[in-house]
This record gives sequence, structure tokens and C-alpha cells, in this order.
Amino acid sequence: MALGDSTTVGVGDPMNGSSTTDLSGAGARSGEGWRGWASLLAESLASSHRVTFSNFATSGATVNLVATEQLPETGSGPIDLASLIVGVNDTLRSTFDPGRIREHLHVCAEQLTARGALLLTVRFHDHGQVFGLPKWMRRPLWQRIEQVNLAYDDLYARYGGVRLDMADYPEVYRRDFWSIDRLHPGERGHRHLARIFADELAVRGLRIDVPPALDCAYKPPSKWADTVWMVREGVPWIGRRAGDLVPFVARMGMGALTTGGRAFGPTALSGGSPAAGLPAGTTSCPWSSSNAEVQRLEA
Repeated sequence: MALGDSTTVGVGDPMNGSSTTDLSGAGARSGEGWRGWASLLAESLASSHRVTFSNFATSGATVNLVATEQLPETGSGPIDLASLIVGVNDTLRSTFDPGRIREHLHVCAEQLTARGALLLTVRFHDHGQVFGLPKWMRRPLWQRIEQVNLAYDDLYARYGGVRLDMADYPEVYRRDFWSIDRLHPGERGHRHLARIFADELAVRGLRIDVPPALDCAYKPPSKWADTVWMVREGVPWIGRRAGDLVPFVARMGMGALTTGGRAFGPTALSGGSPAAGLPAGTTSCPWSSSNAEVQRLEA
């Protein structure tokens, strides 16, 4: 079972020679022109086991949407494996709230593991470095990503499972890992993600007779195509996202002036309404942010 956003949908990995190239459409689901790492992993597992695979991920999903829409769709039956990879879309919005992100992730993890699932999660890398964002946008974006990573640290400590720290894999920072937009893995990236998860599962004793193949059917974007896309789509994208990130950058600057160079105040990781937007009957989670975590971000 898979929950998450466009990466888990498979955006960037065209299915069966599909000519699908629209990487921006919110709401797309797995199988609608895309294959992706989760499907590749499921196919590999099917070489050794009887597999029923359901992918509930949607392009553009936030953590709140996964908890309130995707999670209820999964039903109540037993689960063997469940991937929960989401959060980057949250970092690109002015409504970014790390406290609520943490609560929603814990709600998902608690319910999935209670049904027997081994969780598959990640720790995100520096997306700004891959995309080539200017430093004034890259640093605040990375700080937000690190706050999401702290929430995933909590999940791993409490629920275990398989967690990939994407920054540990040098290929993540290679251009041919990514699709033309540099935000979604390309075919090579999706294949590598599937193989890494498969290798980790094999280490834990899960037999996989045929691991996901790394050979690609398609070539990565040429330098010319990359340049053309960046001019036509990438720069306008930066302009649109600047509307969300510029206020945060400004607050960081003011914080540095008023705290002797430290960009975050003591409430930087605190949430809004404790349980706002959570599924009915869900109470606030006890994993509130601590000053120690804030200091960790400042270090």
C-alpha cells in the first residue's frame, strides 16, 4: 500500500512508452500515464510473493490531505507494507505548519502500523540544491525540509520500519536521477528508489527473487532540453513560489537581527490548532516540538 504525493504517484516515470509529459497536474493518480518506484517495487515483490498493491497517492498532496483523504480510503483491513512519503509540497506553501505536519504524520503511522504495516519512509535531501534555487530561497526551503525530517525522525523512533535518508545516496544529486523538472525523479530515479527499498527489505529477511531492474528504457533530458525547460517553466515556477517563500525569508532576516544571528525563535516548530483538520475522533498527538529540536536546526 502506498500513500503520498506525486513522487509516489510515479510522476516523471512514463508508463509503457507513454508520451505523458505534463508534470504539473495536481490530482493525478498512479496508473494515469505514470508508473513510479512504488509500482516497480510491487512488481519485484510479486516475483516471490502473492501481492495486492494499492496506490492512494495523488499529485500535489500535502500531509493534511494524506491524513484526511487518502488514509480513510485504505479501509480497515490488515496491511503488510505501507509507504508514507509526503511533505515537500507543504514546505512550498505559505500555510506551512510543522506542528500540524507532525501530528498528521503520526496519525497516519499509528493507524497503519496498528493494522500490521511495516512503514516505508524517507528523510528528504536538499531539493533546493537539485533544482538550483538561488541561495536566498534555498536556505529557508531547506530549513522547512529539515523540520519535516524531524517529524520523520519521530516516526522512525516510535514505529520503526524502513527509512531511507536520501542525502546518503550520491546519485540523488546527479542530474540523470531527475526528470526534466528536477522536482520529480525520472525513470532512473524511480528505479533507484525501488531498488534501494527492495535491498533494505531483503536485509530484513523479505525474500525478493527478482529485484527492481536499474536499466532504463528512456534517456535522461538533454542539456538543451534542460535549458529550454528551465527558461520556460523553471524560472516562472521560482517566481510563483517566491510569493510563498519571500515572507518566510523576511521573517528569518528579522529573527536574525533580533536574536543575535539565530534565524529561528523558540516557537519556530510549534503548530497551530493542535488537532485541527485531523480525522474525526482523533486527538492531538503528544509529539510537540521541543527547544532542543529548534537548537538542532540552528546548529
